[in-house]
Amino acid sequence: MEHNWLLYIAAFAVAFGITMFVTPFSKTMSNLFGAIDYPKKRGMHSVPIPRMGGIAIVIGFVITMLLMTLFVYELRDMEFLGFILGGIIIVITGILDDIYNIKARTKLLLQIAAAAVVILSGTRIEFVFWPFVTDVSAISVPLTLIWIIGVTNAVNLIDGLDGLAAGVASICAMALMILCIISGSPLAVVLSAALAGTCLGFLPRNFSPAEIFMGDTGALFLGYVLAVTSIIGVFKFYAMLSVIIVFLALALPIFDTLFAMTRRAINGKPIMGADRGHLHHRLIDAGFSTTKTVVMLYALSIVTGAFAVAIAIADIRALMVVVVLAAALFMMIVVYRRRLVPKVKGEAELEASQDA
Repeated sequence: MEHNWLLYIAAFAVAFGITMFVTPFSKTMSNLFGAIDYPKKRGMHSVPIPRMGGIAIVIGFVITMLLMTLFVYELRDMEFLGFILGGIIIVITGILDDIYNIKARTKLLLQIAAAAVVILSGTRIEFVFWPFVTDVSAISVPLTLIWIIGVTNAVNLIDGLDGLAAGVASICAMALMILCIISGSPLAVVLSAALAGTCLGFLPRNFSPAEIFMGDTGALFLGYVLAVTSIIGVFKFYAMLSVIIVFLALALPIFDTLFAMTRRAINGKPIMGADRGHLHHRLIDAGFSTTKTVVMLYALSIVTGAFAVAIAIADIRALMVVVVLAAALFMMIVVYRRRLVPKVKGEAELEASQDA
């Protein structure tokens, strides 16, 4: 299939520029509506910070998509209309939570409503191609529902450090964009390119030390777009390893969420509750700074995304390169961790001696 590369670049650039431009506006709106994140026990900041920056992400993405409707025919069909209507529900959910801290059950019901709109518009997971070709049309509705809600919340749950969710989501979006280019889905390419642009446009004001958070408005919306885009561009087109490819492309938020839910279930705690057991919290507690933790998780996302692409192009040489890079990253973290441990212990002993 022949791709319109200029269109993809334009989608990325327009989304990037608009989001960067309107982010200060979202900061003003956060202050106006009282959507402020105050310091708390499991938080990582010591001063109040506006937390409805996701408005900028939504505005950048939506305006870009409206412009793209002039060039991409698929943006005018029922599936995309369902995607937009579901997105509106997700954004309303996020705004309400950022301002009023609504109950988890209410959030879940609204997410189910958004996913239902997408499903009714015709976007569904109907075939799973691993470990063998399986027609799942009989259970496509609950399967698609679980996938959309799961990925939507996965991105929300990793939004615990400055710049983490925006950076990881941009990496996931770029991995999906490459996969969708390979599979030949222009609509999914445009969606993922615009999403990557909005994330990177928001990141300069969200990276450590952050001056604004994306809040649930942004995190839920990013997860929702990633979930639906993966169905449109990967599940519908790949002929073998679709499940593995999507899971690798979105590995960090998915597996961090699965481990968190499993840990809470084992400990008898609500699976949707908040705690400091996420991977980024564990790295912080191990002594890594916020910036170093975020950069390491960026690197991990890049490696898993690269694995997905290498598998998709079925090139053993590409896969070998990714394996070597993954091994190198692991060794770097191990060596750095060993250097860090004595330093952290020494600082702790010094503080204890001073207190004594």
